Amino acid sequence: DLRAGRVVIVPVTMLAISSFSLSFVPPMRAMVAPVQARASVVTASIFEQAMKTYEAENPWMAKYGFGPSVKAERWNGRHAMFGWMAILATGVAKSHGLLPEGDIALTYEDWGGLAQQGMNTYISKERAIIMIAHVHALAFSFAAAFGPQVLGDSLTLLDGEKDEEPYGFMPPLQLGLTPAAEMANGRVAMVGLISVVATSAITGMDVLQVVDIGTGGNLLTHPMF
Repeated sequence: DLRAGRVVIVPVTMLAISSFSLSFVPPMRAMVAPVQARASVVTASIFEQAMKTYEAENPWMAKYGFGPSVKAERWNGRHAMFGWMAILATGVAKSHGLLPEGDIALTYEDWGGLAQQGMNTYISKERAIIMIAHVHALAFSFAAAFGPQVLGDSLTLLDGEKDEEPYGFMPPLQLGLTPAAEMANGRVAMVGLISVVATSAITGMDVLQVVDIGTGGNLLTHPMF
């Protein structure tokens, strides 16, 4: 049964990919941001070499932060953390019965082709609710990318803006709301999503079931929230 788990991770992954790759806006204003200095010594790594190679082969794309850049890694980490929030929120909603009649499939008479998912099967109400929620989240992501940069951190590098220096294999250990802590959390979130999806593919369990086991049953079996 793929209704509960896969439906969460697929829209979230699409959100991360679409938000980053489709929401590029050529910079219209110049803003020079200082490169953040860190006290720890940043050693050379395969990632840093890949950045240099990509910049040499694709200078225009690298100029705006595409490819293996710190900017791209930071935003991918943010999308991964949002993905975990969506997974946990879906689990909480499911465990408390907040998805009404989730197992009932939509009908072709009421929804037309939108209800079909192939092989003469139809999407359930639970999947439909989750997908519509992610469509709204994607719309907010587009608005954040195309709208004024009120948060002071654009999706791409602006003209004259320098990318951060690479963090190396292990970001410096910092507590609180710091760029290094965000980078570390983003990396953990990305690795976690890959691990959950791989486990789901190998075992055949839903993503929510995998996360429930990983939390000791505290998400679905005997929810603690």
